Amino acid sequence: MKGNRILFGLIVGTAIIVVIAVLLGRAVSNFIAGASPTVNKPDNAIEVSFIYAPEFDKNLNVSAIITDFNRAFAEGRNPVTGQGLRPGERPIWIEGRSGSSGTVHEGIINAFLAPNNANVERPVLWSPSVRHWLALVNYQTGRRVFDVEGAPGTAVAPVVMAIWESRLKALQAQHGAEIGWEELLAVFDNPQGWNAYGLSGRQSVYYGHTDPRVSSTALSTLMAEFYASARYNAGKTDAAARLTAEQVNDPRVQEGVRRIENLIKHYSARTTEFIEYIAQGPDYVDFVALEENDLIFINQGKTQIKPPEKLVALYPKEGTFVHDHPFAIPDAPWVTDEQRRAAEVFTQYFLSREVQQKVLEAGFRPANKEVPLAYPISPENGVDPNQPKTLLPAPDPAVIALVQQSWQLVKKQADVVLLIDTSGSMRDEDKIGQAVEAAKVFLEDQAGKNNVGLMRFSSDIEVLVPLGALESNRSDILMALDRIRAEGNTTLYDAVIAAVRKLQASSAPERIQAIVLLSDGQDTSSQASLNQVVRVLQEARNSRAPILVIPVAYGRDADINALNAIGRASDTKVQSGDPKNIKKLLDVISSYF
Repeated sequence: MKGNRILFGLIVGTAIIVVIAVLLGRAVSNFIAGASPTVNKPDNAIEVSFIYAPEFDKNLNVSAIITDFNRAFAEGRNPVTGQGLRPGERPIWIEGRSGSSGTVHEGIINAFLAPNNANVERPVLWSPSVRHWLALVNYQTGRRVFDVEGAPGTAVAPVVMAIWESRLKALQAQHGAEIGWEELLAVFDNPQGWNAYGLSGRQSVYYGHTDPRVSSTALSTLMAEFYASARYNAGKTDAAARLTAEQVNDPRVQEGVRRIENLIKHYSARTTEFIEYIAQGPDYVDFVALEENDLIFINQGKTQIKPPEKLVALYPKEGTFVHDHPFAIPDAPWVTDEQRRAAEVFTQYFLSREVQQKVLEAGFRPANKEVPLAYPISPENGVDPNQPKTLLPAPDPAVIALVQQSWQLVKKQADVVLLIDTSGSMRDEDKIGQAVEAAKVFLEDQAGKNNVGLMRFSSDIEVLVPLGALESNRSDILMALDRIRAEGNTTLYDAVIAAVRKLQASSAPERIQAIVLLSDGQDTSSQASLNQVVRVLQEARNSRAPILVIPVAYGRDADINALNAIGRASDTKVQSGDPKNIKKLLDVISSYF
């Protein structure tokens, strides 16, 4: 009997030790990883789905803020008041995730007008970067889904032109302290380019921004370009006056915006990708549209590549927009009164001094005026806390929609050569079939004003369809793709140089020039070397019409080193020809133009 009690005690003691060890192990793991302890959702919680702009994930770590909020309620405390929950008061649980503002805005519209669409969003709380998107949802649904003016801002970020310090100083030396689109175009129009400003190197001016159909920064930038063009080309003298539909439709204004867009080196789908490119330095791009907090992010060395020179914020003298990341609750059937009140509690928490201090530390200007503006909003990080001096008023929603619709009229158009490897090695793993399928999907997604041509290479190089307007070329390219067969050797390097020469002979400098290279990268019979290809691309890179080569690698045996060298020489990156996700691949490629 006594032995049984001893045995039982040993078992219980061992179990307790094991439990303690497990708990300690978890605590240590969490401490090492810097992670918050797991929070379990209370059974009776009020759930609030929250979608926010991607920059909150990248710069602010909003997930940790949500976790702290949820933990307080799970422990029986209201994080706003600090008091325990009242009898009968239900805890609140926030389910947060990020989403591109333009894509989410379409999903919310679809929830009302096309609920069977693949993209449908029904958030209880939505925070786009800027309230333009709230106005567009109201306009495009024909109902007051959001209180556009009443939604409280939570994190403030002016839209700036991020420009290298040496370039801004060179501009100011000739034009004075206030710089805007007028002065940037003066560099472009000067035959000597930057050389006329005491900066040696290329003559061309390289500008970049993202897609205004998806990106908040790009939408605000495009509207700012229309405001500036209306000022210089249509006599708009009152900076505080709203942009009108008549001005957006004015051919003189559209031509002025087109001139600004001609500075574009290439476009990009998301600001995140541009941040990676910018880090390569002045050789890559001269200035790019960013939120101020992204510029701070770069100067603080938080990118993978440290830029060789300091970026500074250019607040265009013609004016800019300020993004304030509003917290908006839709007037929608999927939002209950209880969820609305819960979302309002979370908004109050987000505007508290404690959270707003984190907002400031992440490079945003706090929306709560009780939190004073301080570091990192400072010249040390390339920004001016006293700027911007001129703020542009948001146009009416119908005009914002019209600016978006005008995008295809004013954007820089592209000449694109599809260059497909048809050598014998492309038979392996059905690489040729994957490349042909990707080319077909690419054609479906292209804007009609782009010119597209088709070339193939194996032992020889052949132009299957000459460069021409896609409206007239599409069927010819599709038929040529269906006739492609894989055989022969691989003249990859010779083919890239030949495609570059074709573009240089037939393309205009005011168009983006690009080669989409679909290959396994295994050159076997070129006369040219990889070094020669790199040299040809680098020479083109310094001209007014740089040529982008976007390599897509196929097969497990792809020569990634060769393809990557070709991509780097034209300031792009090699992409993986993943047959399981062709659409994602082509979205990345198409975003360049």
